[in-house]
Amino acid sequence: MNDYPEIRSTADGSPTLYLPEMDEHYHSVKGALTESRHVYVDSALRHRAARLSAGEPLRLLEIGYGTGLNAALSEAAQCCRLHYISLELHPLEPESVPDYGVASLKVMNNAAWDTPVEISPLFTLEKRRADFLRATLPAGIDVVYFDAFAPEKQPEMWTVDSLRRVVDVMNPGAVLTTYCAKGSVRRMLQSLGLTVERLPGPPGGKREILRATL
Repeated sequence: MNDYPEIRSTADGSPTLYLPEMDEHYHSVKGALTESRHVYVDSALRHRAARLSAGEPLRLLEIGYGTGLNAALSEAAQCCRLHYISLELHPLEPESVPDYGVASLKVMNNAAWDTPVEISPLFTLEKRRADFLRATLPAGIDVVYFDAFAPEKQPEMWTVDSLRRVVDVMNPGAVLTTYCAKGSVRRMLQSLGLTVERLPGPPGGKREILRATL
């Protein structure tokens, strides 16, 4: 992707990026910051961290680094010691990412790819330039942010075989969240042995999201 995507405003006042060639936004037009905090940081990371023993670390896998917003909000949460691994086939140029007002975002987007980088004492970022469908996924994962583009835009990301790749590297008790609440996705996750909850969506946004626990 050589052309910069368009910056657009969302309903909570925060920006997102729009890809004309895919007719797709990187975040919910109902609120980019609101969606990221609710779907991923609160419903997955904080939820899983609340069950940790003192000092216990977590390993997190994100499918789709995108603008880095989920990573920056996760670092800002400072709720546990976190190794954050994110896969992205088409990294954005850092200068194309809008300002979300999150302190560590620029540092993360300028960090080196394909190597762990300590962003803060509690947060290590490992951005992998990789194709999710073909890459060897990291093992021992406690939290999954499944943030691929919508099934209508990237159907290959939302098959039972693709989801199985993720489930195979999850630890017992690990949680996966996604903004996509389609019945087909819920049933695929259930068929792979996960307990799936339909949670209320972010304020002003989608009616439901999914959280799946192994």
